Amino acid sequence: MPLALAVGILWWMYRGIRWEELEDALSHRMSWTWMLLSFPFGILAQVFRAMRWKQALAPAGEHPRLSTCTHAVFLSYASSLVIPRVGEVLRCGILRRYEDTNFSCSIGTVVTERIIDTMLILVLSFLTFLTQIPVFLTFFQHTGVSLSGVLSTFSLTGYLVTAACGILALLCIFLLARRFHFFSHTKSVLADLSNGLLSIRKVERPFLFILYSVAIWISYFLHFYLTFFCFDFTLGLGPLAALVTFVVGTYAVLVPTPNGAGSWHFAVKTILVLYGVEQVDGAMFVLIVHTLQTLLVALLGIWSVAALALRRA
Repeated sequence: MPLALAVGILWWMYRGIRWEELEDALSHRMSWTWMLLSFPFGILAQVFRAMRWKQALAPAGEHPRLSTCTHAVFLSYASSLVIPRVGEVLRCGILRRYEDTNFSCSIGTVVTERIIDTMLILVLSFLTFLTQIPVFLTFFQHTGVSLSGVLSTFSLTGYLVTAACGILALLCIFLLARRFHFFSHTKSVLADLSNGLLSIRKVERPFLFILYSVAIWISYFLHFYLTFFCFDFTLGLGPLAALVTFVVGTYAVLVPTPNGAGSWHFAVKTILVLYGVEQVDGAMFVLIVHTLQTLLVALLGIWSVAALALRRA
């Protein structure tokens, strides 16, 4: 279904495209030098994520090798190209297999990492929105997004009923769990998960942890921003335009398609058009950039599979 959704969006966006234009863009209109210069930052973002993950695991008594953490992160992103969101579970399984790391504990640290990433992107979004309010308002108008319209679909009774159903569901799960003999094992799993979630409180050198977190998102941004120098029509847009496009694209990849395919293309192209880029040029930009960056993710995953296989042998 995620793949079908991505294909559907991409078909709708590129149904009238002349593929000769894509070939011309790749052969004559694009600077491959800037594209290649952007790749190290895409790799660095994942390496910084592995370094932060290793640091988060230490307070829980887990000390996997950095190389294994890095391969696990590379594979998590590559596997999500096939099945969205499966990578977070897979990377914890890799640590379990190669480093005998507690699976529930590592899942807890991954959840904590995601919470921190969410907080950072929300702060970045807020600051970006304040500096580029007209662009965001125009984007919402073009895409049909209306906050008041979304909120008006729920009445006060609707919110209360939803909350009551959620509480009732949690209560039923708790009561059912207590009636089964494996509840003691469940408590052990929950304890490990909680240990991983709360490991951030005891992390050594918290400044370094924060530095890793910021470095991850700076690397992601540079990985994207440098691609603006690949084409004449994005060369003069500047870092603020790239930041707005980056933030919108970050939310677009939340749509469960492989690497945000389709949703990312549509959102980023829409923003580029708002900054004066022609429709065709914007469509070419997102198709080329997303495809090449996805290939990089896939290659890193293949390399990690080979490296782990040789280690096991």
